Amino acid sequence: MAERLLNDQIVTQVRDAFDKQLKSPVHVLFFGKEDDCDYCGDTRQLVEEVVSISDKLSLEVHDLEAEGDLARAYNVERAPGLVIAAKDGEEIRDLGIRFSGIPSGYEFSSLLQSLILVSQRDSGLEKKTRQTLAALKDPVNLLVFTTPT
Repeated sequence: MAERLLNDQIVTQVRDAFDKQLKSPVHVLFFGKEDDCDYCGDTRQLVEEVVSISDKLSLEVHDLEAEGDLARAYNVERAPGLVIAAKDGEEIRDLGIRFSGIPSGYEFSSLLQSLILVSQRDSGLEKKTRQTLAALKDPVNLLVFTTPT
């Protein structure tokens, strides 16, 4: 086994946050590939370590190339790719949350916050914003790009 990516102090902090804020199950789908993927191994290990912190989190591992139909169904085009989905019993509900690349540095807190928001089944958006979004007639694809500094 590779050396842990999360030290004991970080695991304790994340566990405390999860214990206080996770409400409902969350399912993470990891899409990696064997070749030509510099961060697939580290991303998978990171997600495995995070998911192991709470029994409200589960993980499914997939190969982007070997399972191309599933990747396309979840709109995952690059590896490593993550889908953060709600889990209700056996049903996996895709809420459209994706990570492309390794969620390290500042993106690590975005990953944790995404897991918490999905678990709470509440986006935190104000009522007026929800009404505006509900009135949209055409699909909207919102992409947020971050880069390590």
